[in-house]
Amino acid sequence: MHFNRSAFCFYKILSLKTIRTIKMSKKIIKLFLRLSISIGFLSAVADRFGMWNKEVAVWGNWENFLDYTKIINPVIPENLIEPVGIIATVVEIILPVFLLIRYKTETFAKISGFLLLIFALSMTFSTGIKATFDFSVFTASAAAFALSTMKEKFLELDAFANKCCEQN
Repeated sequence: MHFNRSAFCFYKILSLKTIRTIKMSKKIIKLFLRLSISIGFLSAVADRFGMWNKEVAVWGNWENFLDYTKIINPVIPENLIEPVGIIATVVEIILPVFLLIRYKTETFAKISGFLLLIFALSMTFSTGIKATFDFSVFTASAAAFALSTMKEKFLELDAFANKCCEQN
């Protein structure tokens, strides 16, 4: 079997031995979790307001989002679907903002995990489990819960606030 030099180098970079020796900083992992969870929430909010083009949008507009909200919440009366959609949207804006500004990360990550878990279970019981896997909702929930367990502070507002209070 013949390998050219670049293919061999690529193989060497991706070898299991190399992957095992890469050490990822907990700070980088925490940043990645914070960003991916926040972007996921904000992307969903942007979708329901028609900010994604229709080729990639899931809902594409507020009405379609409310129709889906009704599907995954069959026990909620029709007249409460819009308030539920508004509340979900507001929460899906607040949570990523606090995660992005790094304030009370553990608390807001845990709330995010529960919200995503509720969403995943609602999807599962109303439309089946496939969509929850396709959209990685359980994975996002687990990522949020994992983020909530990372206690090490790195440039977080509450850490700065605690230092300021300790100095006074």
